[in-house]
Amino acid sequence: MFTGIIEAKGTIKSLVNHGDDIRLTVETGKLDMSDVALGDSIATNGVCLTVVDFGEHFYSVDVSSETIKYTGFADYSSGSAVNLEKAMRADTRFGGHIVSGHVDGVGEVLSVTDHQRYVEIWVKAPDELAKYIAHKGSITVDGVSLTVNEVKGAAFMLWLIPHTLQETVMGTYAKGTKVNLEVDVIARYLERLMLGDKAAQEEKQDISMSFLAEHGYLN
Repeated sequence: MFTGIIEAKGTIKSLVNHGDDIRLTVETGKLDMSDVALGDSIATNGVCLTVVDFGEHFYSVDVSSETIKYTGFADYSSGSAVNLEKAMRADTRFGGHIVSGHVDGVGEVLSVTDHQRYVEIWVKAPDELAKYIAHKGSITVDGVSLTVNEVKGAAFMLWLIPHTLQETVMGTYAKGTKVNLEVDVIARYLERLMLGDKAAQEEKQDISMSFLAEHGYLN
């Protein structure tokens, strides 16, 4: 589990194609690697990846074809900057929100507006994620825990302070930038819970107004 509080910016050193997956090596910048062990998890632009090799200033992971398909890794190359966070420890402060490192989809930056003391960014999420994004709710963008300030359909707006822009890759965002999105896991569990006994049925069940009325949520 992660918190969405980025510890360092890293740089992709290499991507080696192994057929169905790639071996990714990341230069870790200021990330403290002294307590990292083989098999540990490091969130890399919000994607939970398992360390298979490491040193004082780098780590390597294997990225599956499934992960490549559903995250921004399809667009990454040697030299790409990435946000880094080691897995949360039980004895540390929980500064952001619950982040699993399981990316739900790839969004696209629609606009970046500089307001001097902060930057306003609009992001378009995949339509199927829109129902999980709420005003003043939490969302993870490239591994960063952020508060949603406004929602319009599947688009949402973020305010980024100078510290966030400096300490994460968000300072490089421009119109068209692809970003990894993870919605609040509590919203996903709530959706599943509301299905009740129907959750055991194999066919896809969607939460609709008729479903809510049938089960007594609307009066």
